[in-house]
Amino acid sequence: MARTGLYKSEVKKARDSLLAMGRHPSVDAVRVELGNTGSKTTIHKYLKELEEEEGAAGQPRSISDALQDLVARLAAQLQEEAGARVSAVRADAEAAISRMTQELENLKTVHGEQGLRLDHTQKALIAERAAHERTRDERQEQSAISRTLEVKLNSLQERLDENERHRQSLEEKHQHARDALEHYRSAAKDQRDQDQRRHEQQLQGLQAELRQLRQEAVIRQEDITRLNQEGVRLIAELSHARQALAEHQTLAARREQQMEALQQVASAKLVLEAQLAARDEALAALQCQLGKAEEDAATARQQWQQGERELAAVRARLETHEALLQEWRSRNEEKQEKTNGQGEGEPEAPDAGQS
Repeated sequence: MARTGLYKSEVKKARDSLLAMGRHPSVDAVRVELGNTGSKTTIHKYLKELEEEEGAAGQPRSISDALQDLVARLAAQLQEEAGARVSAVRADAEAAISRMTQELENLKTVHGEQGLRLDHTQKALIAERAAHERTRDERQEQSAISRTLEVKLNSLQERLDENERHRQSLEEKHQHARDALEHYRSAAKDQRDQDQRRHEQQLQGLQAELRQLRQEAVIRQEDITRLNQEGVRLIAELSHARQALAEHQTLAARREQQMEALQQVASAKLVLEAQLAARDEALAALQCQLGKAEEDAATARQQWQQGERELAAVRARLETHEALLQEWRSRNEEKQEKTNGQGEGEPEAPDAGQS
């Protein structure tokens, strides 16, 4: 595309300036004289129009001018096509690299977030495992305490049964003593009239024995009271032991619920690990795509360099053609000068013959 404000007068001025300096006004030379602005196609069109305007009417164009125009147009077209191709390939490569770089950054960010989440999950899992170990140890301790309490409860129950049997035995002895006393009183009453003295002696002996039996009964009653109190205490201890056992069972049920929660956390960890593996596979695929894009960019760079080399070769050929054209023009001018010189000497030939 020609730059804004490029006119034929400017092209004519640049061409005249090159001609004044003795340089050939090619398309590239005129474009350099204009400050490397303007389209070569536009400059070539203006130069052609100027040549047509200044050329003689009906004078055929020389082969060198046609060749020069053809070479200039080919060079301009080749340079524009090469530049457009290099620009397109470069833009595609830069866009692909930018897109792949953005996707790689996004994946790195997601991978970092997943890594942080996995670290938090692993830390939570380790803490839950430690809590589970402590819970299991506490459960084992509570089980041991529960078994100890059960053994103690069984022992207390056996002691309570033994005390109950002892109390019943004392009551039976006391009842036997009462029965014997009543029997003795009846016998003594029947024999009182017959053997008063012996009865009094026996009565004294029986009274002494009765006092002893009463003392024994009081002692037995105290033992029974003490055994009853101990039984009440054992019953209270049994109640406390049963309550502690119920609390331990409740704690064990709570620990079981915590175990189930830990298993759910472990399942969630497995799901996160699977998602992380999928993310790693996607990252590897994107890295492969990035490598392919880099290879495409390298190929594009090689193509661009090849285009630069081809453009340099075309410019070299163009310069060679310009040099040959200049040389041909010089020779043509020399031939014209020689022809003109011979034309001026032809009228003097007859004068020389006459002398």
